[in-house]
Amino acid sequence: MVVSNIVQAVTHGLRQELARDKNVVVLGEDVGVNGGVFRATDGLQKEFGADRVIDTPLAELGIVGASIGLAVNGMKPVAEIQFSGFMYGPFDQLLSHAARVRMRSRGRFTCPLVVRTPYGAGIRALELHCESGESMFSNIAGLKMVVPSNPYDTKGLLAAAIRDPDPVIFYEPMRIYRAIKQDIPEKEYFVPIGKANVLQEGKDLTLIAWGAMVKVCQDALEKLNNKYSVQLIDLRTINPYDAETVLASVKKTGRCVIVHEAIRTCGFAAELIASINEKALLNLEAPVVRVTSPDVPLPFAKLENYFLPDVNRILKGIEKVMSF
Repeated sequence: MVVSNIVQAVTHGLRQELARDKNVVVLGEDVGVNGGVFRATDGLQKEFGADRVIDTPLAELGIVGASIGLAVNGMKPVAEIQFSGFMYGPFDQLLSHAARVRMRSRGRFTCPLVVRTPYGAGIRALELHCESGESMFSNIAGLKMVVPSNPYDTKGLLAAAIRDPDPVIFYEPMRIYRAIKQDIPEKEYFVPIGKANVLQEGKDLTLIAWGAMVKVCQDALEKLNNKYSVQLIDLRTINPYDAETVLASVKKTGRCVIVHEAIRTCGFAAELIASINEKALLNLEAPVVRVTSPDVPLPFAKLENYFLPDVNRILKGIEKVMSF
């Protein structure tokens, strides 16, 4: 076992896969000599060489476009986009090409591509650095969307993503990059894509979150101090998501609160609520409540705390459902 934060877990996962499979390559802006903007690839170029850990020009569309070509031709590229707000340039490559390779070729080709990117507000970064756009990518058929919330899941999900035959967007919550430390195995292990994690059992209410919001929910539950029996679910994967675990929990508790830091309209909570209404409506004791960011562009640093869901807003959401 080794004590790691999320950044270190990314490094461990990449090192494991680079050593295991010569077809795995890492590429992106400053990932080699400088070890990445958050040092998630620190030391990997020195260990594996500049032809396996590749510094690219500052051109996100080119990074992803080249990675798609590599993937279709038998390589397993892991592309780093420095911040999630820079994902909009290569969006067309992901939508029009990466996600369609299997269908377009009738299964003759796949696109085993991973695009890693730090996401989320709360670090006082500049405009267009901290977007939370998981619902946009989850709306693309053929593209998988993964959002870990802790070091153990980060390494396990990254290994699973790299070995997946289809393209995966790997959102890393930079707000908690170094805020959580865990003992994680040094040997290889996997966390399956598409399987949620029940972090806490409960019978009164289902609380669902992913990424950085999981820790905020845990802080809220500490402050709640067992007033209600809450089942906390870390979704871990947005597409495909674990509908079985979500529905089983809601059918048991009859109440649900969903927390995400993306804006409210068309956020992924809406999809979860639609599924709950379709398959567990008669089990509900109250309408499902969303605790999200407001429908405005991500503000500058002084207003971030007003923008993001926090402990008090989550507690208000819980009370709203429980008092219905």
